[in-house]
Amino acid sequence: MLKGWIIEFIDFFYHPFRKLMPIQTFRYAACGGGNTLLDIFLYFLSYNFILKKQVLFTPAGAISPHIAAFLISFSISFPTGYLLNRYIVFPGSILRGRVQLFRYFLLVVLCVFLNYIFIKLFVEHLHIYPTISKILTTVIVVSFSYLTQKNFTFKTDSSLPEG
Repeated sequence: MLKGWIIEFIDFFYHPFRKLMPIQTFRYAACGGGNTLLDIFLYFLSYNFILKKQVLFTPAGAISPHIAAFLISFSISFPTGYLLNRYIVFPGSILRGRVQLFRYFLLVVLCVFLNYIFIKLFVEHLHIYPTISKILTTVIVVSFSYLTQKNFTFKTDSSLPEG
């Protein structure tokens, strides 16, 4: 029910983009963009209103408010991103859910690492302005992520039509 509504909502906006990209790519961009906005919003709420910019003290030790806010927002945006990719973007995957989840987690960790490496490379070694570096990094990492999710994390049987 919710899946159908989300697909209908996203596909409603696809018409102007149909000559530029396939529906699956558009759904990936819409779901990823929406999940990114959710993550930023949750980070903002967590940092400013839940944690009130204060250090979080836990039995394991103190956590700075910006890292605690990241952990809170990530704990919601990670499963949301996985579910959107599994059921909306790549619904025809032939892999078991636990395999997809493990691969998705590995890809997220790899993408965080790639963001770090590319930004460091562009800014510190190639002397590109940080904002331009972030844009270039985002284009590279998002492209890599899409191709990896399509062909590895949510692999489909080539005989199945794409949703």
